[in-house]
Amino acid sequence: MMTKKRAAEIDRKIAGMDAEQLPANTRRLHGARHFAGLYASENVAGTEFVFGATFVILGAEIVDVIIGLAIGNALAVLTYRFVTAPMAIRTRMSVYTYLNRTTGRLMTWLYNAANAIVFAIIAAAMITVSATALRLVFGFPAQTEAYPTNWGFIVIAMAFGSVAVLVAAFGFNALAEFASICGPWLMVMFFTGGMTMIPVVAESVTGSPVVSSWQEFIHVGGEGVFTGRTPEGAEGIGLLGIIGYSWAANSFAHAGLIDMSLFRYAKKSWYGYLSGTGMFLGHYVAWLAAGFMGAATAAITTTSITVLEPGDVAFQALGYAGFVTVIVGGWTTANANLYRAGLAGQGVFPRLSRQRVTLIVGIVVLVASVFPFVYRSYLSLVTYVGVLLVPIGGILFAEHYILPRLGLTTSWARYKGVQNVPALVAWGAALVFSAVMIVFDLIPVYFLFVFGWVIALVVYVLLARVSGAAEKYPEQVAADAFFQERVDNFHAQEAAIMSAETELKDRRGLTRTLRVAWIIVLAVVFVNGLFVLIASPDMATYTSQRDRFFVFAAVGTVLYFVLAYWELRRRKAFAGRVAVETAATTHGSHAA
Repeated sequence: MMTKKRAAEIDRKIAGMDAEQLPANTRRLHGARHFAGLYASENVAGTEFVFGATFVILGAEIVDVIIGLAIGNALAVLTYRFVTAPMAIRTRMSVYTYLNRTTGRLMTWLYNAANAIVFAIIAAAMITVSATALRLVFGFPAQTEAYPTNWGFIVIAMAFGSVAVLVAAFGFNALAEFASICGPWLMVMFFTGGMTMIPVVAESVTGSPVVSSWQEFIHVGGEGVFTGRTPEGAEGIGLLGIIGYSWAANSFAHAGLIDMSLFRYAKKSWYGYLSGTGMFLGHYVAWLAAGFMGAATAAITTTSITVLEPGDVAFQALGYAGFVTVIVGGWTTANANLYRAGLAGQGVFPRLSRQRVTLIVGIVVLVASVFPFVYRSYLSLVTYVGVLLVPIGGILFAEHYILPRLGLTTSWARYKGVQNVPALVAWGAALVFSAVMIVFDLIPVYFLFVFGWVIALVVYVLLARVSGAAEKYPEQVAADAFFQERVDNFHAQEAAIMSAETELKDRRGLTRTLRVAWIIVLAVVFVNGLFVLIASPDMATYTSQRDRFFVFAAVGTVLYFVLAYWELRRRKAFAGRVAVETAATTHGSHAA
């Protein structure tokens, strides 16, 4: 009787919990295609315009860029594969839930506060990126200083940011649906934008827009884009710098375990390799393309690349479709991060709704979005974010893997009913070490996240051993096992209602025709961009070909979004109808 009563109490508790607070339902896992598409769409966005230009400003050399980005992004993929994905699959928890279970409320509160600030700043940077395109539409002057110098730009950024905040607070699901179809189009825009600007760079270097071989491409890229020198003539960052920055760019997501929230729905650990679609299509190809676009725009407009805005670059490379690229790329990224900031902020103020917290955080975002230095410092920003958050990944890695291998108890602080002081000290030790290294310039900032991860792990294990992890807690372990048993039962009941049939693909003729149609539209745009690159023997021909490409890019953009969104709505309606029919059938069978 006691067991049944206890089970009923736990079942009521589980039913009242948010899905994010529970381990993922293993009956709702996603396949490989889902993660390949997810990372491709999330890592080809407005940020890529900033990263590409930043490497040019930092004085990267073309060969170092090609090799360094390959190595750095490969390291990122391997970290996803061997750190993030296995942790997520074994726990089936988000990093926030696992952190709360292992380190307690104070640590989770501090972590959520840090995340809310970080995601708010990232969202602000992306709103500013989108505002640079709107600035051109309304004819306001470029913002070349770190601070805003025109009231018109301030009004645009604030208005655009307000819409983004409201959408993130109240209409995120609709925007998430729209954002899900942007990935293929954004990739084509970056590919073709880079291709169409190569002849401009070539003409400025060799006097001819023709690039007829790989060796010539390397020569043109080395002399006109990635020169190995900063715009001021100083020596560039070198191969190690490129490797470090490209590995560190997503360090808070992989080594810092933020993306446990995504991979907890993966079927296999090897799905971590699928992050490569984002790392190599976005953080390799798109960064290279953005570098060429920025350098060519600087040559066309006789403006230093250090003050060029993403809107200027996209317009020169893609015409009016470039405006849409910057606006959509910045907006979708900003809204996703505003949503994350709201969730993290709700962890800090649990009595407030996510919508209200998002609106409060939005005030900070709006103020920051009018300052151009925020987006221009984006590469440094995400690098320092890694330094701040990655040590948490080291602590959780130690909890899950190292403590059990040493015969110590995982979740010991919760079992013992004490504050997890070792976790706080380990995080603090890593941050103090990083601060000293930065102040005295002893270790490059782009490799600091690795040292922070290791230091936090080691300090945590040593302190946890003497603080309670060496003790045994059989009753608490049994209680956790019983709780997991009831969660599994809850998930099984969910599965009975939400049958796997709801995941049937929509194979109706019109839906498949729409998919083929938007693929053809993107292919036509891509071929036109390629034609500008390979069929421009002189600048007069290039200008004619480029102007034609601008038309195809603009019309193709409109057609793509009409067709792709139409297909998306049909698929969603189909899935909803099947879900209703399945639920009715299941209810009827139970009633019988």
